[in-house]
Amino acid sequence: MAQQELQRGLENRHVQLIAIGGTIGTGLFLGSGKAIQLAGPSIIIAYLIIGIAIFFVMRALGELLLSKAGYQSFTDIAEDYLGPRAAFVTGWTYWFCWIMTAMADVIAVGVYVQYWFDIPQWVPEIICLIILLGLNLLTVKNFGELEFWFALIKVVTILALIGIGVILLVTQFKTDTGVVTVKNIWEHGGIFPHGVSGFLLSFQMVVFAFVGVELVGVSAAETSNPEKNIPSAINKIPLRILFFYVGSIIALLCISPWTELSANESPFVKTFSLVGIPIAAGVINFVVLTSAASACNSGMFSTSRILYSLGGNKQAPSFFSKLNKHHVPRNGLLVSTLVLSAGALLSKLIPEQAFGVVTTISAICFIWVWGVLLICHIKYKKTKPELHAKSKFKAPFTPFVNYVVLALFAFILVIMLFADETRPALLLTPLWFVLLYILYTLRKKGTVN
Repeated sequence: MAQQELQRGLENRHVQLIAIGGTIGTGLFLGSGKAIQLAGPSIIIAYLIIGIAIFFVMRALGELLLSKAGYQSFTDIAEDYLGPRAAFVTGWTYWFCWIMTAMADVIAVGVYVQYWFDIPQWVPEIICLIILLGLNLLTVKNFGELEFWFALIKVVTILALIGIGVILLVTQFKTDTGVVTVKNIWEHGGIFPHGVSGFLLSFQMVVFAFVGVELVGVSAAETSNPEKNIPSAINKIPLRILFFYVGSIIALLCISPWTELSANESPFVKTFSLVGIPIAAGVINFVVLTSAASACNSGMFSTSRILYSLGGNKQAPSFFSKLNKHHVPRNGLLVSTLVLSAGALLSKLIPEQAFGVVTTISAICFIWVWGVLLICHIKYKKTKPELHAKSKFKAPFTPFVNYVVLALFAFILVIMLFADETRPALLLTPLWFVLLYILYTLRKKGTVN
């Protein structure tokens, strides 16, 4: 029996905002404080380097997606160019990436709600998952609408920050830490206050900040006009990186010296407090709450679609390939939500360590997925030159740039070995790939279904 097909219910505005939501998330609103403390003002350069690398990954993904109408996920691409084993590992790893990411975000939701209400942390976590599950079970358009409004909140917040920064610069406003000036960027220890080592150690958190940017690729199977919408969304990524990441960080560092920002709190909260906005903490707490909910929503969407694809390709139980009457992969959504809820409760047992470990593992696994995409594009260009020749969305500077980005990713993994916070997760993550190898071998032999 033929596999049921996903519904193309996402419009251009949904795809565009999904792309924006993927480039603005927990890594920027929460992780930037830690990244700034590690790298100082050189964090701006780190965002630029990783942002450029991710853009080339996305261009490779875009060309691959549009080269064959039947592609619905990364696993389909990996299957064609690297074989079934790579597709199995990549598909399940991408599912694992988003489970780990969403797990951290749903814990964050509980923490943020406690800012206003003195209730057990697990209560808002479960409520959040139930609400998001209910909305995602209806139609894919609900997912698009939810992300549309979540992304708008993020955009408005950053626009407000940059706008306030410009006004304060022009008026030479004086905060608790001194006059707002561009000189704050380099007058407190220079651009590299902790040397090259601090700059390099910030790369892990910067990579995590870009987690989710490839979600526009996962949504390709459900966009009404992929030939137009996917290239449009991908080509706007550099501008978004410059504006949202570089622009907001420059605004933060102009308003307040980087030495005044803490690794343990949102620099956005701190900055709005310094300029004298009384309700700053509450306003930004609401923003980071919606950001975490948005990331969790994206996680539920992507994990369910990955399970759907794995089920359709016989790399997971076939019931994952079933759709409900709204053309939504209900079984994948239910299983992913169940895992998320259990993971959130377990993560509560080690709240101080859980977020760091989970985000590091997520970043490592995303590097794997992005690397596989680059390798697939190299093979695509080599083995199917006719498709590349007639492509209307050719990835630039390939295959040379693919090798450069792969080398950068490998270098980042090596850097993680030298940081106490990232080393344990880096050494534990290979166990996941060993488990997948064993499961694939058993499945191929017919030992498991």
